[in-house]
Amino acid sequence: MTSEERREARYQRRVERRTAKKIQSRACFDDFDIVFSYDNLYKSYKKCRRNVAWKASVQKYITQAPMMVNQTYTRLQEGKFKSSGFYEFDINERGKIRHIKSVTVVERVVQRCLCDNALVPMLAPTFIYDNAASLENRGYHFSIRRMCRHLHEHYQKHGTEGYILLFDFSKFFDNVSHELCKQIMKEQFTDERIIALTEHFIDCFGDIGLGLGSQISQTFALASANRLDHYVKEVLRIRGYGRYMDDGYLIHESKEYLHHCMDEIRKICKELGITLNEKKTQIVKISHGFTFLKTRFTLTKTGKVVRRIYKKSVVRERRKLKKFVPLLESGVMTYTDIYTSFQSWSAYAKNFNAWHTLQNMCKLYNQLFIDPWIISGGDIKLLHKKHLPMGGAFLML
Repeated sequence: MTSEERREARYQRRVERRTAKKIQSRACFDDFDIVFSYDNLYKSYKKCRRNVAWKASVQKYITQAPMMVNQTYTRLQEGKFKSSGFYEFDINERGKIRHIKSVTVVERVVQRCLCDNALVPMLAPTFIYDNAASLENRGYHFSIRRMCRHLHEHYQKHGTEGYILLFDFSKFFDNVSHELCKQIMKEQFTDERIIALTEHFIDCFGDIGLGLGSQISQTFALASANRLDHYVKEVLRIRGYGRYMDDGYLIHESKEYLHHCMDEIRKICKELGITLNEKKTQIVKISHGFTFLKTRFTLTKTGKVVRRIYKKSVVRERRKLKKFVPLLESGVMTYTDIYTSFQSWSAYAKNFNAWHTLQNMCKLYNQLFIDPWIISGGDIKLLHKKHLPMGGAFLML
């Protein structure tokens, strides 16, 4: 046996050991009986009722939860569980119409159990670290922190010179390939019952695409573009890369290389059935500043990353506060309602370098709701401290 053959034999033995270890560690996630045990279903039910226990359908489920969970468990074990369809409706999110396909609470419990005990534990290890959406300990703020980290690393090597490629997927959920999702399932799972149930949930959305309002959709939306993430990181060798669902970025010192990356991304997206939004896909000079996830980033000459709040968010909040005035006078809203809304926006604004913006918004709040109360002869003591911004009528940050 030659030295080359011995190296190949050692490599194959290492592959076999890693494969055996992987199968052993993931055995509990690839077993239908373990995944859909009564205990797991009941834990999923308790998670599903968080923050929505006020809904009539959820309250009805809560009153007979042990019996409902047991019925679901029996139907799953007998292979008779089927989707009961969707509650479909449209929402207007900041001027953009989104069509929602919400599932019933019974099906939501099953999907939660499937995702938490099978899909996420099996698929999440295959994701890159900078895939930031819909995973535990990840999310919007994680993605923003990773962007800052990548900009700092770029500054240490190249200063403010360099470019960033920003890309966006057009109608991402509507174009997710079902065949791709089923292929991913067959690559990761061996239990036919888990595969069949997951494919049933996927097929309920039609021939193509996944609907908003389902946990299954969130999980497979992440997995569908996983090949693109690995290609950018491992083949194109882009360290400063991150993706938050349908938004992503690549940071590099060469504009020509980013043009090459853009061409390669288009090829991969075409193979995956993903459509790029050409209007939002662009290459920008880092020193000029750019917008990602409704945040305006600026890399200064000293290496500081400045995060500015989205201007439309400020305009929208000012208009909202002014519209609250007649609602307060007519009794439709209370001071508590208005303060809660304002405090929510303030907490959001604190994530940016927006001290003066927040100060000005507090002044507007005082002018609209606190000063008129005092001028009309109202006792400031009657306004509880929690109704005042930052703990006092005239107290600023």
